[in-house]
Amino acid sequence: MSFKNPEQFYAVNKVTVEAALRLANSALARAERLAALNLNTASALLQGGAGGSQALATVNSAEALAELQSALTQPIVEHAVAYARSVNEIVAEGQQEISRLFETQLAELHKTFSAALEHAAKSAPAGSEPAFAAVKSAMETATSVYENASHSVQQLAEANAAKAAEVTEAAVKALAAGKAD
Repeated sequence: MSFKNPEQFYAVNKVTVEAALRLANSALARAERLAALNLNTASALLQGGAGGSQALATVNSAEALAELQSALTQPIVEHAVAYARSVNEIVAEGQQEISRLFETQLAELHKTFSAALEHAAKSAPAGSEPAFAAVKSAMETATSVYENASHSVQQLAEANAAKAAEVTEAAVKALAAGKAD
């Protein structure tokens, strides 16, 4: 790909650098959310553990110990389920953002390549039209293949997220049923 002037080269590089910065900022924001989630979860579990230790000190029978064990297990499982949900949400948001950014970059690359191809076709010698038509056709085919693959990957990601939510809900219902027994 040739550029008519340095400004074109600068513009392409600027867009690429901006996209990389957006991606880095997005990844950093997700890492911050995961760190906060981890700290909050650890704090809640530590507080629950401390309360459980204090309650354990007051147990005076095997029956009371069994009841206490059940009472202490329930919040831990609930925290684990909530933690898994939150992590799944953060990861899904990240995947969506990366996908959108990639699609935007690909569209920009396609536009830039098409413009360069048109410019080259105008300055090419007579008789080279079939070669440019073949390149343009190949580019359109590649774009179509990418769009189909991207759509399939997106459907798979949505199906996986739905299955994860289904499994989480089943775990919550099983816990609730176990607590009711």
